[in-house]
Amino acid sequence: MAKESVKARQRKREALSAKFAEKRAALKAAGDYRALDLLPKNSSPVRLKNRCQLTGRPRGYMRYFGVSRVMFREMALQGKIPGVRKASW
Repeated sequence: MAKESVKARQRKREALSAKFAEKRAALKAAGDYRALDLLPKNSSPVRLKNRCQLTGRPRGYMRYFGVSRVMFREMALQGKIPGVRKASW
C-alpha cells in the first residue's frame, strides 16, 4: 500500500494535467515553447505514473483494469471482476 502522500501527489498531477491539457496542446501547436515552459511542471502528462486505483501500487499495473496484479488476483478470486475466473485444465 502506497503512502497517502504519494497517492495525493498523483491525484494532484492528474488534476493539473487535465486542467492544462487544452492550453498545453494549443501552445505546442503554435510552437510557443517559452510559454509552455512557464506552465507548472506537474501539468505535463509525462509526469503521470500508472498506479493501482485501490492501493497506489506502481508496479504490476494492469492498464485494462486499472489495478495492480495483486488486487486483480484478489478481486478475480472473489468474483468481483465480471467475466474473469481462475483457469484450470
